Amino acid sequence: MFVKNIYSPVTVVAAALLLTTAAVACSHGTCKVKDSCWRGGDCGAGLYCYSCEVGFPGSRCVRSKATNPFRILNNSMPLNKYAFLTTHNAFAIEGEPYHTGVPRITVTNQEDTVTQQLNNGVRALMLDTYDFEGDIWLCHSFGGRCHDFTAFKPAVDTMKEIESFLRTNPSEILTLILQDYVQTPKGISKVLREAGLSKYRFPLSRMPRNGEDWAAVSDMVARNQRLLVFTSVQSKEKSEGIAYQWNYMVENQYGDDGMIVGSCINRMESSALNDKRKSLVLMNYFGSIPSKKFACVHNSANLLAMIQTCHQSTGGRWPNFVAVDFYKRSEGGGTFEAVDTLNGELLCGRNDVHECVVAFLF
Repeated sequence: MFVKNIYSPVTVVAAALLLTTAAVACSHGTCKVKDSCWRGGDCGAGLYCYSCEVGFPGSRCVRSKATNPFRILNNSMPLNKYAFLTTHNAFAIEGEPYHTGVPRITVTNQEDTVTQQLNNGVRALMLDTYDFEGDIWLCHSFGGRCHDFTAFKPAVDTMKEIESFLRTNPSEILTLILQDYVQTPKGISKVLREAGLSKYRFPLSRMPRNGEDWAAVSDMVARNQRLLVFTSVQSKEKSEGIAYQWNYMVENQYGDDGMIVGSCINRMESSALNDKRKSLVLMNYFGSIPSKKFACVHNSANLLAMIQTCHQSTGGRWPNFVAVDFYKRSEGGGTFEAVDTLNGELLCGRNDVHECVVAFLF
């Protein structure tokens, strides 16, 4: 005999609760990386609830903060023995107010303010500097010129954010990598001075030129020489004492050509990636056109795979800087896991910096 099922409102609610419990077995700050979540408060410290529509169904807890290797172990190693999360076009921030009175018509690469990026563990910033309106501005432009519709903000404003971070975090090291279109004589030096950053600069005279190790981080902290500044203009090394980037580091190709599976080639301005006369290695991993939608996938397993590829291309060296777009978007550990992996390899030969604590005990 056929028996008709009758569902009461109470039964329906109970079923919904069971489904919710099955989908989310954690809440109130107890959820871990990759656990399903409904809201930000479900995830533990250093995580947030995020949905990556091209990567996974629903929402899960993903990392939002970097591990500080100086606190996991110590800061006694040379600078080139550490890896640092780097934001590509750190200034090209979604939602940045218009400062020219003209709507901006250009792409963005990040979602957090520079201060938020630094507070979350970013330790190197890529900035595009231009002459504009009689001053130095940060622009995402073309043809070597800044326009009112490509300008983000005066460079000194961002530099003051950086100074504030260095002042309130006296044990941290920051690196600025400038795609430099400024032609004003000593224009970059002027901005650094106006922002109060000159006193933190690591001097050109102490930078190794033949593959030697850099100064120990502890020494840089003790001397308060905690800011590295690199420019893309070779002549400024002599005229302003600002390090010409490719005298000190090698860099792989940026954009889509730097995201080809199994391929890691040098950027045109850089010497070969296996040139060990340069002590630092910068690895770019972001598309030619920024994509918030796909950043979560790019910043996950694909990023880790490219790190391994570039490790082979550099002659067995690990990147010191990993430059990405939308740095917090991932499928779980993301860019933060990648940098943990690099610091583990650099500091103790293991694939997670947290394992170095055990390694150093034995």
